[in-house]
Amino acid sequence: MEPIRRIKKSGGREYWYEETPYYDPVSKQTRYKNSKYLGRNIDGKPVRMRDAPQEVKDKLKKNTQPITIRSAYDHGSIMLLTQIMHDLKLDQYLHEILNDSDAAMVTALAMNRIVRPMAMKDVGTWYVGTTLALDSPQRSITGQRISELLARIGTSTVPQQLMARLLEENRTKRTLIYDITSLSSHSSLMNLLEYGYNRDGVSLPQINLSLIMDKELGIPVMYDLYPGSITDVTTLTGTLKKIAAYGVKEYTAIMDRGFFSQHNLLEMLEQQISFIIAATIQLKEVKLLLTEAQRDITNVEYLQKFKDRTLYAKPVTLPLESSQLKGYLFYDPKRELEEKESLTSRLIDIRDKLATVRLKKEKPAYIRFYEIAGKLKNFFDWDVVDDRIEATIRQNAVAQRMNRMGKFMVFYSGDVDWLTALSLYRERDEIEKEIEMMKSDLDVLPLNTHKDSTTSGFIFVVFVALIIRTRLLGMMKDAGLLKHYSVKSLLLELNMLKKITLADGQVMTTEMTKKQRLILEALGIM
Repeated sequence: MEPIRRIKKSGGREYWYEETPYYDPVSKQTRYKNSKYLGRNIDGKPVRMRDAPQEVKDKLKKNTQPITIRSAYDHGSIMLLTQIMHDLKLDQYLHEILNDSDAAMVTALAMNRIVRPMAMKDVGTWYVGTTLALDSPQRSITGQRISELLARIGTSTVPQQLMARLLEENRTKRTLIYDITSLSSHSSLMNLLEYGYNRDGVSLPQINLSLIMDKELGIPVMYDLYPGSITDVTTLTGTLKKIAAYGVKEYTAIMDRGFFSQHNLLEMLEQQISFIIAATIQLKEVKLLLTEAQRDITNVEYLQKFKDRTLYAKPVTLPLESSQLKGYLFYDPKRELEEKESLTSRLIDIRDKLATVRLKKEKPAYIRFYEIAGKLKNFFDWDVVDDRIEATIRQNAVAQRMNRMGKFMVFYSGDVDWLTALSLYRERDEIEKEIEMMKSDLDVLPLNTHKDSTTSGFIFVVFVALIIRTRLLGMMKDAGLLKHYSVKSLLLELNMLKKITLADGQVMTTEMTKKQRLILEALGIM
């Protein structure tokens, strides 16, 4: 049987319990088990005294008339996120570029993605249980209104206006970290959706999303959407033009090897842009430089220490048409050992798994081989013997890969020492974390929108949410709270701080717990 609620009396007071009824064949009566205390009976509703405001507790102690609690609203998490928006001037920017109703709805949608991401049609149900609705009781959020809002934003200049304000916030020399990712969808109605290199290994059409993080501000400040077939390396020119259009001139661009090409390097040098970029080994000139430079890489004159880890940093120069591009070849012996162990272990596992395969007529041998070997297929020679796959590891392929392990090259423009080049490049990890955060914690994939306009509007909402959540994560890191909480668990703890409305119209805040007080004090909110 399903659990039921019922009232029990004790000491002249009434208490609510949830219990599961069951039939006792011995006594031939209905009995109850799994009793769970819900709270004291106040005007027909269970109220836990620890969650009740102090005013309620005081009145109950004085045996006054029962207090009727009409509604309860999530307050703690909303209060924190609202304060972050205020500190970043996000609330001000949204109200400058949107009307009050649309700005409030974007705020609600962004906060929902942080606190409890759900389908857009269900956000209204969450909204009415928060203090966002308490502050604006006349505003309703429906699936239809959300779709209309996203479509309007997606066909407007609202995203560009917000990015312009974020980039204008700090006109001084800044470090901009640039990366790109894929967002997949099942929709067949979006023009932006195309098949291309998918970073998540998903066989679906995709949109490519570029993201720029301001290292000094510690938040993302710009994004752009591209058709799914566009490669990373071809997006950079357009991005540089847009950064210039926003009036940002003094900056250092930090990029991964996906943007490394002769065209991009010459473009940045021509525009006199300061940059730090990892090199891809695909270019013939880079291969030759690596072969030559690594011959004496272990010379003690290149020996350095980075964050308590010993490595070698050798200056190198890459010929680039009429220019000479400076850089560093880094060699990390410990990383080399880790990479070798990882590769050989995976190759052995694949070889052993292939040996167990028994081929069937309905699936060709090459498909089974590719399924198992995956991206490491070029490290094997294989053949079909009867119903088996015989595979051997290719010595030359392994040796060539191992020869590059633990080594990578970073090139730069301007006057940059090895420590600055390596430190800033390693900062790029932060934007990779932000992209992962966007995809998983903000519940972006797979995209459930079906038109280019609503997709663009939805990405704008996610961008706003990412700004807020990234700042919160940085605050938690600075306050030492990440040792005890994740973003999700911290917001869950604060969600128990409620605002309640009484039958007489009064609004009260429940008493703050010790944990909640310590969190808010650590974050500088109190």
